Amino acid sequence: MRDRDPVAKSADLLEWYDRHARVLPWRAPPGSDARPDPYRVWLSEVMLQQTTVPAVKAYFHRFTLQWPTVQDLAAAEDADVMAAWAGLGYYARARNLLKCAREVAAMGQFPDTLEGLLALPGIGPYTAAAIAAIAFGRPETVVDGNVERVMARLHAVEEPLPAAKPALVRHARALTPATRPGDHAQAVMDLGATICTPRNPACGICPWWSPCAARDLGIAADLPRKLPKKEKPVRLGIVYLGRRSDGAWLLETRPASGLLGGMLGWPGSDWAEAEPLAMPPAPGDWQTLNGEVRHTFTHFHLRLRPMVARLTPDTPIRRGHFVAAADFRAAHLPTVMRKAWTMARPFFEDA
Repeated sequence: MRDRDPVAKSADLLEWYDRHARVLPWRAPPGSDARPDPYRVWLSEVMLQQTTVPAVKAYFHRFTLQWPTVQDLAAAEDADVMAAWAGLGYYARARNLLKCAREVAAMGQFPDTLEGLLALPGIGPYTAAAIAAIAFGRPETVVDGNVERVMARLHAVEEPLPAAKPALVRHARALTPATRPGDHAQAVMDLGATICTPRNPACGICPWWSPCAARDLGIAADLPRKLPKKEKPVRLGIVYLGRRSDGAWLLETRPASGLLGGMLGWPGSDWAEAEPLAMPPAPGDWQTLNGEVRHTFTHFHLRLRPMVARLTPDTPIRRGHFVAAADFRAAHLPTVMRKAWTMARPFFEDA
Protein backbone atom coordinates (compact mmCIF):
# COMPACT_ATOMS: atom_id res chain seq x y z
CA MET A 1 0.00 0.00 0.00
CA ARG A 2 1.20 3.49 -0.82
CA ASP A 3 0.84 4.77 2.73
CA ARG A 4 3.37 2.28 4.11
CA ASP A 5 5.74 4.20 6.36
CA PRO A 6 9.42 4.67 5.43
CA VAL A 7 10.60 1.97 7.85
CA ALA A 8 8.30 -0.60 6.24
CA LYS A 9 9.34 0.46 2.73
CA SER A 10 13.01 0.13 3.63
CA ALA A 11 12.36 -3.28 5.20
CA ASP A 12 10.64 -4.46 2.01
CA LEU A 13 13.57 -3.26 -0.07
CA LEU A 14 16.20 -4.86 2.20
CA GLU A 15 14.34 -8.17 2.09
CA TRP A 16 14.51 -8.01 -1.69
CA TYR A 17 18.19 -6.98 -1.60
CA ASP A 18 19.13 -9.89 0.64
CA ARG A 19 17.92 -12.24 -2.09
CA HIS A 20 18.83 -10.34 -5.26
CA ALA A 21 21.88 -8.18 -4.51
CA ARG A 22 24.33 -7.89 -7.39
CA VAL A 23 27.63 -9.65 -6.81
CA LEU A 24 30.29 -6.96 -7.23
CA PRO A 25 34.01 -7.26 -6.42
CA TRP A 26 34.02 -4.26 -4.09
CA ARG A 27 31.00 -5.35 -2.04
CA ALA A 28 30.56 -7.32 1.15
CA PRO A 29 27.56 -9.59 0.40
CA PRO A 30 24.45 -8.89 2.51
CA GLY A 31 24.14 -11.20 5.48
CA SER A 32 27.86 -12.01 5.55
CA ASP A 33 30.21 -11.27 8.44
CA ALA A 34 32.59 -9.47 6.08
CA ARG A 35 32.96 -5.76 6.74
CA PRO A 36 33.19 -3.50 3.69
CA ASP A 37 36.74 -2.28 3.09
CA PRO A 38 36.74 1.55 2.95
CA TYR A 39 39.59 1.47 0.41
CA ARG A 40 37.67 -0.78 -1.98
CA VAL A 41 34.44 1.17 -1.50
CA TRP A 42 36.23 4.46 -2.18
CA LEU A 43 38.13 3.13 -5.19
CA SER A 44 34.98 1.68 -6.76
CA GLU A 45 32.97 4.84 -6.20
CA VAL A 46 35.65 7.02 -7.81
CA MET A 47 35.89 4.64 -10.77
CA LEU A 48 32.12 4.47 -11.18
CA GLN A 49 31.74 8.23 -11.61
CA GLN A 50 30.56 8.71 -15.20
CA THR A 51 31.46 5.06 -15.93
CA THR A 52 29.43 1.84 -16.07
CA VAL A 53 29.80 -1.15 -13.76
CA PRO A 54 30.89 -3.55 -16.58
CA ALA A 55 33.62 -1.12 -17.67
CA VAL A 56 34.89 -0.66 -14.11
CA LYS A 57 35.19 -4.30 -13.05
CA ALA A 58 38.38 -5.06 -15.00
CA TYR A 59 40.04 -1.81 -13.92
CA PHE A 60 39.10 -2.43 -10.29
CA HIS A 61 40.57 -5.93 -10.44
CA ARG A 62 43.85 -4.67 -11.92
CA PHE A 63 44.15 -1.80 -9.43
CA THR A 64 43.50 -3.93 -6.36
CA LEU A 65 45.83 -6.65 -7.63
CA GLN A 66 48.65 -4.14 -8.14
CA TRP A 67 47.82 -1.89 -5.17
CA PRO A 68 45.84 -3.97 -2.63
CA THR A 69 45.78 -1.26 0.07
CA VAL A 70 45.52 2.51 0.14
CA GLN A 71 49.10 2.60 1.43
CA ASP A 72 50.26 0.66 -1.65
CA LEU A 73 48.45 3.08 -3.93
CA ALA A 74 49.86 6.07 -2.07
CA ALA A 75 53.39 4.78 -2.70
CA ALA A 76 52.81 4.21 -6.43
CA GLU A 77 54.48 6.25 -9.16
CA ASP A 78 52.17 8.83 -10.73
CA ALA A 79 52.94 7.58 -14.25
CA ASP A 80 52.08 3.99 -13.31
CA VAL A 81 48.70 4.98 -11.89
CA MET A 82 47.88 7.22 -14.86
CA ALA A 83 48.81 4.38 -17.24
CA ALA A 84 46.62 1.92 -15.31
CA TRP A 85 43.75 4.42 -15.45
CA ALA A 86 44.04 4.97 -19.23
CA GLY A 87 40.72 4.27 -20.95
CA LEU A 88 38.51 5.04 -17.95
CA GLY A 89 38.32 8.72 -18.88
CA TYR A 90 37.81 11.78 -16.69
CA TYR A 91 41.49 11.74 -15.82
CA ALA A 92 41.25 14.34 -13.07
CA ARG A 93 39.81 11.45 -11.05
CA ALA A 94 43.11 9.59 -11.31
CA ARG A 95 45.10 12.62 -10.19
CA ASN A 96 42.78 13.16 -7.24
CA LEU A 97 42.89 9.44 -6.49
CA LEU A 98 46.61 9.68 -5.83
CA LYS A 99 46.29 12.88 -3.80
CA CYS A 100 43.57 11.32 -1.67
CA ALA A 101 45.45 8.02 -1.20
CA ARG A 102 48.53 9.86 0.00
CA GLU A 103 46.55 11.98 2.42
CA VAL A 104 44.74 8.93 3.83
CA ALA A 105 48.02 7.01 4.11
CA ALA A 106 49.51 9.92 6.06
CA MET A 107 46.47 9.88 8.37
CA GLY A 108 46.73 6.11 8.82
CA GLN A 109 43.16 5.32 7.78
CA PHE A 110 40.04 6.72 6.14
CA PRO A 111 37.93 9.12 8.23
CA ASP A 112 34.67 7.45 9.25
CA THR A 113 32.40 10.50 9.12
CA LEU A 114 30.84 12.44 6.28
CA GLU A 115 32.63 15.61 7.33
CA GLY A 116 36.01 13.92 7.51
CA LEU A 117 35.56 12.29 4.11
CA LEU A 118 34.47 15.55 2.49
CA ALA A 119 37.76 17.10 3.53
CA LEU A 120 39.73 14.68 1.35
CA PRO A 121 40.84 15.59 -2.22
CA GLY A 122 38.44 14.53 -4.95
CA ILE A 123 35.67 13.36 -2.61
CA GLY A 124 32.38 15.18 -3.11
CA PRO A 125 29.02 14.84 -1.33
CA TYR A 126 27.89 11.71 -3.18
CA THR A 127 31.15 9.78 -2.75
CA ALA A 128 31.49 10.84 0.88
CA ALA A 129 27.94 9.71 1.65
CA ALA A 130 28.50 6.37 -0.12
CA ILE A 131 31.70 5.62 1.80
CA ALA A 132 30.21 6.74 5.13
CA ALA A 133 27.09 4.61 4.66
CA ILE A 134 28.57 1.50 3.03
CA ALA A 135 31.94 1.25 4.76
CA PHE A 136 31.11 2.75 8.16
CA GLY A 137 27.36 2.23 8.62
CA ARG A 138 26.56 5.93 8.91
CA PRO A 139 22.92 6.80 8.09
CA GLU A 140 23.88 9.08 5.19
CA THR A 141 21.73 9.51 2.09
CA VAL A 142 23.34 8.28 -1.12
CA VAL A 143 21.82 9.67 -4.33
CA ASP A 144 23.13 8.77 -7.79
CA GLY A 145 21.30 8.59 -11.12
CA ASN A 146 19.68 5.26 -10.26
CA VAL A 147 18.39 6.59 -6.94
CA GLU A 148 17.05 9.75 -8.60
CA ARG A 149 15.10 7.63 -11.06
CA VAL A 150 13.66 5.37 -8.35
CA MET A 151 12.63 8.33 -6.18
CA ALA A 152 11.07 10.19 -9.11
CA ARG A 153 8.92 7.18 -9.91
CA LEU A 154 8.13 6.13 -6.35
CA HIS A 155 6.79 9.63 -5.59
CA ALA A 156 5.66 10.62 -9.12
CA VAL A 157 7.91 13.67 -9.21
CA GLU A 158 7.18 15.26 -12.57
CA GLU A 159 9.40 18.33 -12.21
CA PRO A 160 12.29 17.88 -14.68
CA LEU A 161 15.88 17.28 -13.64
CA PRO A 162 18.08 18.97 -12.58
CA ALA A 163 15.54 21.24 -10.83
CA ALA A 164 13.95 18.18 -9.19
CA LYS A 165 17.18 17.10 -7.44
CA PRO A 166 16.47 18.72 -4.03
CA ALA A 167 13.05 17.05 -3.85
CA LEU A 168 14.47 13.67 -4.85
CA VAL A 169 17.19 13.95 -2.20
CA ARG A 170 14.53 14.75 0.43
CA HIS A 171 12.54 11.67 -0.57
CA ALA A 172 15.65 9.49 -0.45
CA ARG A 173 16.64 10.91 2.94
CA ALA A 174 13.21 10.13 4.37
CA LEU A 175 13.68 6.47 3.43
CA THR A 176 17.27 6.08 4.69
CA PRO A 177 17.15 3.82 7.78
CA ALA A 178 19.31 4.08 10.89
CA THR A 179 20.14 0.39 10.64
CA ARG A 180 21.83 -1.13 7.57
CA PRO A 181 22.09 2.25 5.78
CA GLY A 182 24.87 0.93 3.52
CA ASP A 183 22.82 -2.05 2.39
CA HIS A 184 19.82 0.24 1.89
CA ALA A 185 21.86 2.59 -0.31
CA GLN A 186 23.16 -0.28 -2.42
CA ALA A 187 19.68 -1.80 -2.59
CA VAL A 188 18.17 1.37 -4.09
CA MET A 189 21.03 1.54 -6.60
CA ASP A 190 20.53 -2.13 -7.50
CA LEU A 191 16.81 -1.56 -7.87
CA GLY A 192 17.46 1.23 -10.36
CA ALA A 193 20.10 -0.74 -12.23
CA THR A 194 18.18 -4.01 -12.58
CA ILE A 195 14.42 -3.37 -12.26
CA CYS A 196 13.57 0.34 -12.26
CA THR A 197 15.59 0.81 -15.43
CA PRO A 198 15.47 3.89 -17.69
CA ARG A 199 13.48 2.05 -20.34
CA ASN A 200 10.88 -0.65 -19.81
CA PRO A 201 10.97 -0.87 -16.00
CA ALA A 202 10.00 -4.32 -14.71
CA CYS A 203 7.32 -3.01 -12.37
CA GLY A 204 5.69 -6.43 -11.92
CA ILE A 205 8.64 -7.81 -9.94
CA CYS A 206 9.56 -4.63 -8.07
CA PRO A 207 9.55 -4.77 -4.24
CA TRP A 208 8.08 -1.25 -4.29
CA TRP A 209 5.37 -2.13 -6.81
CA SER A 210 2.51 -1.32 -4.44
CA PRO A 211 3.62 2.10 -3.08
CA CYS A 212 4.91 3.37 -6.45
CA ALA A 213 2.86 6.45 -7.41
CA ALA A 214 4.18 6.62 -10.99
CA ARG A 215 3.26 2.99 -11.67
CA ASP A 216 -0.22 3.65 -10.34
CA LEU A 217 -0.56 6.65 -12.67
CA GLY A 218 0.88 4.76 -15.64
CA ILE A 219 3.79 7.18 -16.09
CA ALA A 220 6.71 5.23 -14.63
CA ALA A 221 8.51 4.88 -17.95
CA ASP A 222 8.25 8.65 -18.53
CA LEU A 223 10.07 9.60 -15.32
CA PRO A 224 12.30 11.24 -14.39
CA ARG A 225 11.65 14.04 -16.83
CA LYS A 226 14.67 15.93 -18.09
CA LEU A 227 15.15 19.27 -19.76
CA PRO A 228 16.42 19.00 -23.35
CA LYS A 229 20.20 18.81 -23.49
CA LYS A 230 22.09 21.62 -25.14
CA GLU A 231 23.88 20.64 -28.32
CA LYS A 232 27.58 20.11 -27.69
CA PRO A 233 30.01 22.37 -29.54
CA VAL A 234 32.72 20.96 -31.81
CA ARG A 235 36.40 21.71 -31.23
CA LEU A 236 39.16 21.11 -33.75
CA GLY A 237 42.85 20.37 -33.44
CA ILE A 238 45.93 18.66 -34.88
CA VAL A 239 47.69 15.62 -33.47
CA TYR A 240 51.25 14.65 -34.51
CA LEU A 241 52.39 11.04 -34.58
CA GLY A 242 56.08 10.65 -35.26
CA ARG A 243 58.18 7.48 -35.22
CA ARG A 244 61.90 7.05 -35.59
CA SER A 245 63.47 4.43 -37.82
CA ASP A 246 64.48 2.49 -34.68
CA GLY A 247 60.81 2.17 -33.71
CA ALA A 248 60.70 4.83 -30.96
CA TRP A 249 57.56 6.97 -30.76
CA LEU A 250 57.50 10.70 -30.12
CA LEU A 251 55.20 11.31 -27.14
CA GLU A 252 54.72 13.87 -24.41
CA THR A 253 53.26 14.02 -20.93
CA ARG A 254 50.39 16.48 -20.93
CA PRO A 255 50.28 19.30 -18.35
CA ALA A 256 48.92 18.24 -14.97
CA SER A 257 45.87 20.50 -15.22
CA GLY A 258 43.15 20.37 -17.85
CA LEU A 259 41.70 17.54 -19.90
CA LEU A 260 43.87 14.41 -20.01
CA GLY A 261 46.10 16.12 -17.45
CA GLY A 262 49.21 14.15 -16.57
CA MET A 263 48.55 11.53 -19.26
CA LEU A 264 50.96 10.35 -21.91
CA GLY A 265 49.87 11.35 -25.41
CA TRP A 266 50.84 12.60 -28.84
CA PRO A 267 51.99 16.20 -29.21
CA GLY A 268 49.43 18.44 -30.83
CA SER A 269 47.74 21.79 -31.06
CA ASP A 270 45.27 23.40 -28.73
CA TRP A 271 41.62 22.50 -29.28
CA ALA A 272 39.41 25.35 -30.48
CA GLU A 273 36.34 26.16 -32.59
CA ALA A 274 38.61 26.82 -35.57
CA GLU A 275 41.65 24.63 -36.12
CA PRO A 276 44.54 26.43 -34.41
CA LEU A 277 47.90 27.05 -35.99
CA ALA A 278 50.51 24.66 -34.66
CA MET A 279 54.17 23.85 -35.17
CA PRO A 280 55.14 20.18 -35.51
CA PRO A 281 57.06 18.84 -32.49
CA ALA A 282 60.05 17.98 -34.69
CA PRO A 283 61.24 18.77 -38.22
CA GLY A 284 60.20 16.17 -40.77
CA ASP A 285 58.07 15.33 -43.77
CA TRP A 286 54.73 15.58 -42.00
CA GLN A 287 51.76 14.25 -43.96
CA THR A 288 48.07 14.52 -43.23
CA LEU A 289 46.21 11.22 -43.02
CA ASN A 290 42.83 10.77 -44.63
CA GLY A 291 40.03 10.98 -42.11
CA GLU A 292 39.88 12.47 -38.65
CA VAL A 293 40.02 11.29 -35.07
CA ARG A 294 36.64 11.76 -33.42
CA HIS A 295 36.05 11.72 -29.68
CA THR A 296 33.37 13.10 -27.38
CA PHE A 297 34.07 14.62 -23.99
CA THR A 298 31.44 15.69 -21.48
CA HIS A 299 31.02 19.19 -22.86
CA PHE A 300 32.17 19.02 -26.48
CA HIS A 301 32.91 16.88 -29.52
CA LEU A 302 36.56 16.77 -30.60
CA ARG A 303 37.80 16.40 -34.18
CA LEU A 304 41.55 15.95 -34.64
CA ARG A 305 43.48 16.04 -37.91
CA PRO A 306 46.23 13.40 -37.61
CA MET A 307 49.64 14.15 -39.12
CA VAL A 308 52.38 11.54 -39.39
CA ALA A 309 56.08 11.50 -40.13
CA ARG A 310 58.92 9.00 -40.20
CA LEU A 311 61.80 10.49 -38.25
CA THR A 312 65.52 9.75 -38.22
CA PRO A 313 67.56 8.78 -35.12
CA ASP A 314 69.21 12.20 -35.07
CA THR A 315 65.96 14.18 -35.48
CA PRO A 316 65.97 17.11 -33.02
CA ILE A 317 62.73 17.58 -31.13
CA ARG A 318 61.02 20.79 -30.08
CA ARG A 319 58.69 19.14 -27.56
CA GLY A 320 58.03 15.73 -26.11
CA HIS A 321 60.36 12.76 -25.79
CA PHE A 322 60.95 9.48 -27.55
CA VAL A 323 59.64 6.24 -26.05
CA ALA A 324 61.43 3.10 -27.20
CA ALA A 325 59.35 0.56 -29.08
CA ALA A 326 59.90 -2.01 -26.32
CA ASP A 327 58.50 0.40 -23.72
CA PHE A 328 55.54 1.69 -25.72
CA ARG A 329 52.10 0.41 -24.72
CA ALA A 330 49.14 1.75 -26.69
CA ALA A 331 46.87 0.57 -23.86
CA HIS A 332 48.49 3.17 -21.58
CA LEU A 333 47.24 6.01 -23.78
CA PRO A 334 43.91 7.77 -23.10
CA THR A 335 41.16 6.72 -25.50
CA VAL A 336 41.38 9.67 -27.89
CA MET A 337 45.16 9.21 -28.24
CA ARG A 338 44.71 5.49 -28.78
CA LYS A 339 42.23 6.25 -31.57
CA ALA A 340 44.88 8.39 -33.26
CA TRP A 341 47.45 5.59 -32.93
CA THR A 342 45.02 3.06 -34.43
CA MET A 343 44.45 5.35 -37.42
CA ALA A 344 48.16 6.07 -37.94
CA ARG A 345 49.58 2.59 -37.38
CA PRO A 346 49.08 1.36 -40.99
CA PHE A 347 51.15 4.30 -42.27
CA PHE A 348 54.16 3.20 -40.24
CA GLU A 349 53.65 -0.53 -40.81
CA ASP A 350 53.69 0.03 -44.59
CA ALA A 351 57.11 1.68 -44.40
